[in-house]
Amino acid sequence: MATGDNDDLVRRLKQALPNWFTDETPILDALFAGFAAVWAFIYSLYTYAQLQTRIKTATDGWLDMIAADFLGTSVIRKAGQSDASFLNAIVINLFRERGTRQAVVKVLTDLTGRAPIIYEPQRPEDTGAYRAPNSGYGAAGAYGSVLLPAQAFVVAFRPATSGIPYVAGYGSTPAGYGAPSRGEYASLAMVQGAVTDAEIYAAIDSVKCEGTTVWTVIKS
Repeated sequence: MATGDNDDLVRRLKQALPNWFTDETPILDALFAGFAAVWAFIYSLYTYAQLQTRIKTATDGWLDMIAADFLGTSVIRKAGQSDASFLNAIVINLFRERGTRQAVVKVLTDLTGRAPIIYEPQRPEDTGAYRAPNSGYGAAGAYGSVLLPAQAFVVAFRPATSGIPYVAGYGSTPAGYGAPSRGEYASLAMVQGAVTDAEIYAAIDSVKCEGTTVWTVIKS
């Protein structure tokens, strides 16, 4: 028995009656069960609506509406993505650091599971400097330039995906139609853990400073 379910409401109704009835009241119970079914539905609707008033307890399509309201099209639920996973993505992006080098590192690491390589041609920590301990020809550092203001070069990495579960590769010997390690026609949409290149570009664009240029190459 839980608060607001049929049994709870029947019990509450019987408690409000005068003590005129015996312990066995099948006709009265049936009558009360009809009322209780309606009220239980109303109560469940109330508790459901209450959950949707806060981001951290929202579910179903309400989460999609929240994502659209706060984040536009930058965060969209993936096919088959659970409410818990989608909620986590919304919360992360609502309070994400922005406008810094670390913001780019964090957003790409969260998205792909792999930290990017970032090079800023006007940052001595990246380029090194004469007689500086962090540089050496052919060992560390890179050519810098004062002719590239507000620009950075990023090497982003695609995530290591989990592929398509239970489906063997083409021509693989363990493949059997309809069995585990089965063979079947598949599409890229069935790949789990996949992140598109467009999502990587959009992630960088969502956190970089306005007026800066981030030249990006994506590698596997």
